[in-house]
Amino acid sequence: MIRTASCCCGGLKAHCEGEPARVSVCHCLECQKRTGSAFGVQARFAQEQVRVEGPSGRFERVGDEGTRAAFQFCQSCGTTVLWRNEEMPGLVAVAVGAFADPSFPAPKRTVYEDRAHPWVELHGIEERWD
Repeated sequence: MIRTASCCCGGLKAHCEGEPARVSVCHCLECQKRTGSAFGVQARFAQEQVRVEGPSGRFERVGDEGTRAAFQFCQSCGTTVLWRNEEMPGLVAVAVGAFADPSFPAPKRTVYEDRAHPWVELHGIEERWD
């Protein structure tokens, strides 16, 4: 199975083969800013499962744990489609919303729950991290 995530204008795509290693929700303040929402949702795939198509810009930042994350976004519409985090070598995170697929596998893990908005309720979570 190949799923394709894309930016709003379709200029940047990530073709992902097979199932993700993990799907998670991040409540950190930086994910809230990046998404413009209360949290970010990402699917992590092995690097060899992901083929990127189209030009992209790159933004790097240091996370709460002191590690770097490098985000790839469409230079035309600004959508962040994927990123790599140095604390998880060999994995590529892809924004679940960029798949535009309501049947995409649900997240099983949340991180930075201490920063979650109090009205957020997630069901089916197996791992919770503050």
